Amino acid sequence: MDIELARTFLAVAASGNFVGAADRLHITQSTVSARIQALESQLGTRLFRRGRSGAELTPAGQRFVRHAKTLVRTLEQARQEAGLPSGFRSMLTLGGRSALWAGFLPRWAAWMRESIPDLALRLEVGFEEDLMQNLVQGGVDIGVMYTPESRPGLAVEHLFDEALVLVSSKPDRPWPDPDYIHVDWGPEFQAQFVSRLTGVPTPSRFANIGWIGLPLIEPYGGSAYLPLRTVRDAVAEGRLWFIHEGPLITMPVHMVFPTDRDEPHLARGVQKLRSLGAEERAK
Repeated sequence: MDIELARTFLAVAASGNFVGAADRLHITQSTVSARIQALESQLGTRLFRRGRSGAELTPAGQRFVRHAKTLVRTLEQARQEAGLPSGFRSMLTLGGRSALWAGFLPRWAAWMRESIPDLALRLEVGFEEDLMQNLVQGGVDIGVMYTPESRPGLAVEHLFDEALVLVSSKPDRPWPDPDYIHVDWGPEFQAQFVSRLTGVPTPSRFANIGWIGLPLIEPYGGSAYLPLRTVRDAVAEGRLWFIHEGPLITMPVHMVFPTDRDEPHLARGVQKLRSLGAEERAK
């Protein structure tokens, strides 16, 4: 079986429609349709129910998800192991939101490096949509993110709640602040922001990655919602200030990992994230 057929099948299953799969794979919708038809012909069964709402997995399609993931993951593992550095037995890929690489995930990576020295690590930054797609297709082994989606064969576990605080470069900056930078922390953050900060004018500056906010507001002035973990020292040192008109917004942090794999290094990586999450909850 052409591995691209299985990869395309997983893309449609993850996005729920052919258009979304085409966008993710950077191919045309007609190519996606042709690949699914070819796959269904090879298997002798329908994998999706097409309708106005998109493409829904049939019972046969649901059963094939596990096999498709195995096919794609086997290829990815073969590629990784073929390129492993000398002295390393296997590789683990973890992807996470950029803000979680400030303080939290580096602790995990350092522990893994020390505890399993013959395990190579591939560390990535990504948004939820891409992370979930790579988890479905086997390109990422563990994802750490704010708003994951439920997918067959993937476990979603809550680690801790990320506290987002409104901080400013000066203690006397007005609020609403004309130099406020609106960081896109995802749909959950946006819903809380709109419901709890009424009457705020439409921001004139936007950032899609949280780390952009801090290097902008600290030296050049302004305000932004940023994780408390990343600004606590700056506030204590008087380099940033809390804006008390801005309510605390919390974002749950989750890890996502496959349920059908029993590699010891994957299990140890998941368990370490659990323990680090417990430490964050206890702070």
